[in-house]
Amino acid sequence: MLDIKFVRKNTAFVQEALAKRGSALSVQDFLDLDAKRRELIVETETLKAERNAASAEIARAKREGGDVSGRMARMSEVAERVKALDVSLREVDAQTQEWLMGVPNIPHESTPVGADENDNPVVRVWGEPPSFDFEPKEHFEIAAALGGLDLERAAKLTGARFNVLYGWAARLDRALSAFMLDVHTQEHGYTEVLPPYIVNSQSLLGTGQLPKFTEDLFKLENWDYYLIPTAEVPLTNLHRDETLEEDDLPLSYCALTPCFRSEAGSHGKDTKGLIRQHQFHKVELVHLCRPEESFEVLERLTANAESILQRLGLPYRVVSLCTGDLGFGSSKTYDLEVWLPGQGKYREISSCSNMLDFQARRMGARYRPKGSKKAALVHTLNGSGLAVGRTLVAVLENGQRKDGSVVIPEALRPYMGGLEAIKLNS
Repeated sequence: MLDIKFVRKNTAFVQEALAKRGSALSVQDFLDLDAKRRELIVETETLKAERNAASAEIARAKREGGDVSGRMARMSEVAERVKALDVSLREVDAQTQEWLMGVPNIPHESTPVGADENDNPVVRVWGEPPSFDFEPKEHFEIAAALGGLDLERAAKLTGARFNVLYGWAARLDRALSAFMLDVHTQEHGYTEVLPPYIVNSQSLLGTGQLPKFTEDLFKLENWDYYLIPTAEVPLTNLHRDETLEEDDLPLSYCALTPCFRSEAGSHGKDTKGLIRQHQFHKVELVHLCRPEESFEVLERLTANAESILQRLGLPYRVVSLCTGDLGFGSSKTYDLEVWLPGQGKYREISSCSNMLDFQARRMGARYRPKGSKKAALVHTLNGSGLAVGRTLVAVLENGQRKDGSVVIPEALRPYMGGLEAIKLNS
């Protein structure tokens, strides 16, 4: 959420930022509400001043035996009007808060200006896409032929966009998860967390999924509980409504959790296989840091996610999201896109974002700088390190052989009991 004082002082700048994002929000709506609020406050204070002055006059008149009925009647009218004004002020404040909650973050000056994903510049490319002497298959064809993936029975158990993994596929999912966690905790310095997979609405408000993205969430009926769409939510909210000491920062957390998403608006997209599921595993990376170091942390976070792809030998590229493709709460984002031979294109496997103080303001997450009595907002960052299902997809498609088997990346073999290749009945 943006600082209301910042919006008041920089209305033209905020409107320009919204336009760069392609947002239909108008700062004029905020200004109209703000003007109405000031009018209500002025009238309320004027009437309260009149009431205070009249109270003294009425008390004096009563002592002197004067008639106060007219003044008493006027004060009754004033009291009713003040009550009505208080109600109106609360309504305007609620509308103002709703407007602020719906405003996306301001893109950083280094974020490229563009309309959509087609305007995202490539920052760097790593690895060469493999060449095959046969027509490469997509992951769901490979996995089904090797007996590891069952979409039909998953649909019977639940519905579309779910999957059942058997044998080697289930083990590969587990191996990837353990490999990612080991690298991030043992080499990159993250503290592993096992958070709840269910959070309350306040947590989702804090990280920005609510109120704007309600349709993307799975809510538990008759509870103020939601299934997490990403571990970003519980990890970032660990320090909601807290004031940390400067020496506590930076904080770096990682977690392996299932993620639950309704995929609202994605009808017809990636209907086959594991690319876009209602439930999937992901290793999430979250940082809380001092404002002056957040962009340095963003580069480190991105490098941490990239290292997983590099160790697995998976070709990928890094793109910088343009203003029109930027996530709601992000000021700057790098997307990691892995090469998928079966599709013949790069697909997103991680987004690494700097939220600045956007989430911290919503959460009330602060720290106390050394030598200062006043607390300041932390900066928060998050990224996938990585999405496990999509990494499994990339391993299958890049490691496929003409005979239908799949070569297991060397880094994963210790987690697969030394298995070098996946074959039928592995």
